[in-house]
Amino acid sequence: MGKISQVAAKYIVHAGIEIEGVVDRPDVIGAIFGQTEGLLGADLELRELQRSGRIGRIEVNVDTRSGKSAGEIVIPSSLDKAETAIIAAAIEIIQRIGPCNAKIRVNNIEDVRISKRNQVVERAKELLKNLMENTLPDSQEIAMEVTDSVRIMEAIEYGKDRLPAGPAVDESEEVIIVEGRADVLNLLKQGMKNVIAMNGTSVPQTIIDLSRKKEVTVFVDGDRGGDLIIKELLGVAEIDFVCKAPDGKEVEELTKKEIHKALRSKVAVEQAKLDLDRNGKFSQRSEARPEPRMERPMPEMRERDNRERDMRRPMQRPMPQEPMKKVRLGDAEKAKFKEMLEDLIGTRGAYVLDAKMNILGKVPTTELLTTIKSLGTGVYAVVFDGSIEKELIETAEKSRINFLVAMDTKYRGPARTNIVTAEDL
Repeated sequence: MGKISQVAAKYIVHAGIEIEGVVDRPDVIGAIFGQTEGLLGADLELRELQRSGRIGRIEVNVDTRSGKSAGEIVIPSSLDKAETAIIAAAIEIIQRIGPCNAKIRVNNIEDVRISKRNQVVERAKELLKNLMENTLPDSQEIAMEVTDSVRIMEAIEYGKDRLPAGPAVDESEEVIIVEGRADVLNLLKQGMKNVIAMNGTSVPQTIIDLSRKKEVTVFVDGDRGGDLIIKELLGVAEIDFVCKAPDGKEVEELTKKEIHKALRSKVAVEQAKLDLDRNGKFSQRSEARPEPRMERPMPEMRERDNRERDMRRPMQRPMPQEPMKKVRLGDAEKAKFKEMLEDLIGTRGAYVLDAKMNILGKVPTTELLTTIKSLGTGVYAVVFDGSIEKELIETAEKSRINFLVAMDTKYRGPARTNIVTAEDL
């Protein structure tokens, strides 16, 4: 009789069996063949399928405890998917084995080819890894490997807390504080030797002492943990600058270009404190932008030149410009603006409102100017998470917007548009 093994099968049916009594393995196999006989027709007769080798040897493992039996049935099959599923469903009709009630439930049908395919992929990965490790590298790779190894070997343990650090921490006037040893090794590979790690979330005394003697830059991961470390350091140490890895990345995985870009974008500790107080997190990209220049009063000389130029001009009647009405902020509007501004904190977003205080839309603050220009004169107020600048005020005046509501303002001159800050609310 030709029979197939599980290795040669395409599918394997796994079923569980529960019997209210004590039975042996042959009783279960006999029940499977006997109670499915003639059920599915001649083409799917289990005995014939097993004789032809399309169904393999049926394995039954039964364990008896406290007068009840339970176990597993394994049926290898080289039939197609549909026929295998029919055979699996057929064995579930068995309700009695000998004198005992029984229940069979198919747990799953395993595709053996998927398992083999996964095995092939894993083995191929292993072979490729061995090939790459044993292949002779070119001269540049050899030089880089030697250089990186030497730099990593330069890592030392610094201070009484034995913190991972670079060899130039003592002699350098500037020090970079990172989170862990892996960050130190990555910066050492890039040639930065004035690096020291905190080795945890609590600030060691060695770091506190070092911050009082040297110019300190904190370089943390781009996640929530990085913000928490910045907060803790600001509370106990004297930090000068703060910088952060790109969002979702860690310092230990940054490339040389990303490290230098992040360090070039470092911001003063005062700006970091403002950002943390306002948003609860440090956003390097928002603070690294150059501050817009404040409008300065016109010098007396420029005023005199303008008067002389006006005297030389022929007298012209100025074109009347309809003034924008200053609108008083009512209690209802004040409460509404305050609620919206609190809702926007930390989002860098903006609400555009109509005259009935309905929200026309929400846009990023980076697109606010473009949005106001495109909407024309249909906007009553704008509430946004940011600072009011001169360019925004000029655009708002052209669009006849009554209120600009923001966290603060960098413009102190006169304006026809009503300016409202969080302090006013």
